[in-house]
Amino acid sequence: MTGASHGIGAELARVFAEHGHDLIVTAEDAAIGEVAERMRRHGGSAQAVQTDLSDPKGVEELDQAIAATGRPLAAAALNAGVGSGGSFVGSKLADELRLIDLNVRSTVDLAHRVLGPMVARGHGRVLVTSSIASTMPGSYQAVYNASKSFVQSFTEAVNDELRGTGVSMTSLMPGPTATDFFRRAGSLSESIMGRMPKDDPAKVARQGYDALMAGRTAVVGGSPMVQAQAAVAGVLPDQVKAFAHRLIARPRG
Repeated sequence: MTGASHGIGAELARVFAEHGHDLIVTAEDAAIGEVAERMRRHGGSAQAVQTDLSDPKGVEELDQAIAATGRPLAAAALNAGVGSGGSFVGSKLADELRLIDLNVRSTVDLAHRVLGPMVARGHGRVLVTSSIASTMPGSYQAVYNASKSFVQSFTEAVNDELRGTGVSMTSLMPGPTATDFFRRAGSLSESIMGRMPKDDPAKVARQGYDALMAGRTAVVGGSPMVQAQAAVAGVLPDQVKAFAHRLIARPRG
């Protein structure tokens, strides 16, 4: 379980623990230790790995922790990610590249590491947290939306390749959710999007878990309004979606 210290990731950890799963939870901040302690109260085991998955060494550290258990991995939730807001030209390149490293590279790296053994055993489930942002060009969130478009396409393509193996990948596509995402995304918190009502991360996590266990390819997480937005995004031209995104994501002033 990656990105499990707060928000959707922490709620996913809780849902997995409630269903009797032993857990390895990871995040870059020290709060991940508290998450593991809370999960152990459900009666199973929970190990915390504090590491930065935007660094390949962090991915390797997590992979070694999984191997050290000596047990097969039944399910994985690849939830780690970070957002960004503001114009691309005005952004810090290092921040945008770190976003790509975390949202895209670490997801591909970890998926490759966990899927091979699952396919060899003939059983496994992988949940990848995407976003409804994956369905539209994101003016003033250009790199973030592009990263989620990659993740969405990647997950659906690999899931198709896995037909008949007993292994599946599921994409969880939340809309705006009440997490630290907007605070950490800088100027985005002051945009119209940042001030909009947010969905409950516990509800989103439950929707993701249920879809994962049902072997679904994708699920839009959140309220009926978010699900309607995703449906509309599926038919609008990209140019229209980019302009609409500009209106809600552009920083105030």
